[in-house]
Amino acid sequence: MRHTTKIWKQKAEPDYETVRDLVSVLKAPEIIAKMLVQRGLDTPGKVKKFFNPRIGDLHDPFLMKDMDKAIERIQQAEKAREGVLIFGDYDVDGTTSVALAYSFFRDKFDKIDYYIPDRYKEGYGISTAGIDYAKEHGLSLIIALDCGIRSVDKVAYAATLGIDFIICDHHLPGATLPDAVAVLDPKRSDCDYPFKELAGCGIGLKLAQAYCQVYDLDEREYLQYLDYATLSIASDIVPIVDENRIIAHFGLKIINQQPRIGIKKLIEVSINKENLGIGDLVFYLGPRINAAGRMDDAKSAVKMLIAESNEMADEYAKELQTQNASRKVVDQKITADFQEIVAANPHLLDRKTHVFYKEDWHKGVVGIAASRAIELYYRPTIILTKSGEGLLAGSARSVKGFDVHAALDKCSEYLLQFGGHMYAAGMTLKAENLEAFRAAFEAVGEEMLDEDMLTPKVYYDTVLDVNLVDEKLLNIVQQMAPFGPANMTPVFFAQGLKDDGTGRIIGKTEEHLRLNIKREKDSLAAIGFGLAGALPAIKKADSFEACFQINENVFRGISSIQLMLKDIRTTTDV
Repeated sequence: MRHTTKIWKQKAEPDYETVRDLVSVLKAPEIIAKMLVQRGLDTPGKVKKFFNPRIGDLHDPFLMKDMDKAIERIQQAEKAREGVLIFGDYDVDGTTSVALAYSFFRDKFDKIDYYIPDRYKEGYGISTAGIDYAKEHGLSLIIALDCGIRSVDKVAYAATLGIDFIICDHHLPGATLPDAVAVLDPKRSDCDYPFKELAGCGIGLKLAQAYCQVYDLDEREYLQYLDYATLSIASDIVPIVDENRIIAHFGLKIINQQPRIGIKKLIEVSINKENLGIGDLVFYLGPRINAAGRMDDAKSAVKMLIAESNEMADEYAKELQTQNASRKVVDQKITADFQEIVAANPHLLDRKTHVFYKEDWHKGVVGIAASRAIELYYRPTIILTKSGEGLLAGSARSVKGFDVHAALDKCSEYLLQFGGHMYAAGMTLKAENLEAFRAAFEAVGEEMLDEDMLTPKVYYDTVLDVNLVDEKLLNIVQQMAPFGPANMTPVFFAQGLKDDGTGRIIGKTEEHLRLNIKREKDSLAAIGFGLAGALPAIKKADSFEACFQINENVFRGISSIQLMLKDIRTTTDV
């Protein structure tokens, strides 16, 4: 048996009677019915809604707490001809939020501007500098997106300058809400909005939807911005169910069929592929938009998103491409550095958490580096770097099941500030508190983590005979997209697999594996990224087993089915 560091687990078997009923009513293959029931789609009505997303199923935006107050304040600003500032964070969710709100309200105010804080000079969220900018430019209403839910002091400061806030956020609130005119956040404990998992840009979209309802505008006035919201959904890794599924379904159609100039240019420089899916946004477009704020000024990302000429769109798309290339170099350097730290201190592998620090690491890339550390060591990881005199700033990433935000809350006595989600967070602390914080975080890890949580897992939906993989099955699986959290791409398990003898290692770094898996009448191409090490065992073994996804491979205009191998195990007679 070849050693594997991953545990394979099958998702819970669905109720057989429910599966049988779906097969009967839908005339669907049993394997598809099983996967639908596993995803909570246990009635024909739910299945119909799943496969046929409708704009009409978006929720009434006025179900969101304070939406009426937000619209009233916007109306007041229009009538008084006030200046408005659209304020957003420097990541994909923040920049798409700003692009959406600025584009939507641009022709509704005589005086409107947008502002993205400098990651290095101002830090995350609403900044004093941003508020001062509004005051200096005569802007008395700030609409903040993807940030602000914990900015109690900043909103209070703005009030002393005669500036009001409308906050559109999706992060977890603190004990006290900012004293803004309106705080739109479905995660507020007193908000009864039926869907809690919108991205920040999604909250901005709901604000635009509400405005259109009040003024009886054509719904296309806000639906044209579903592409922005889809980029944010993909990059912020929010569950792609309910409203997010509807938004992503139609947003992908815009991106693929009628992309705005900036997004079209970004596709050309990054992937140049037709029919992009959520994964393409996550791995190609999102990192380039993020690179602007990580390496320099996130305003270039907004300028690219809202560009109205080919020349401007091309200029900013190429700029983002260049910044992303620089980001990769920095990312690789940080990764090499913390690998050296671990090599020199092997006892770190026995710890349940990792906190790495080096003063010259690039602040904009520490979050990505933390994700790299998870890939290598599978431990909740925090990467810190110097951030001003006597201060450290960093990012945390987590493993499945470990709430890093809650863990930071337990260590909050050593932090100046922190915020984020269950699996990703940011923090600032005094340099003198580093060792105490590291010890406290490890203590929380000892308390909350067990060995099972520290072992990566491959979850598969069901067992599948590779002889049953055909165009019909692929087509139905594709219709289950868009995929993402809460609706992941189906993963199958098969045993008794054999390569036809042509298996080989591929890729510039020789890390990847290409196989042709024997079937009763033919063979099926398969590729495994990062699985090159399995080839010798496959060649020796009588057979192997694998977890895999079914994918469509298009090469020189010819489409074929390909298995995307997630992990491999072999058995031998030796």
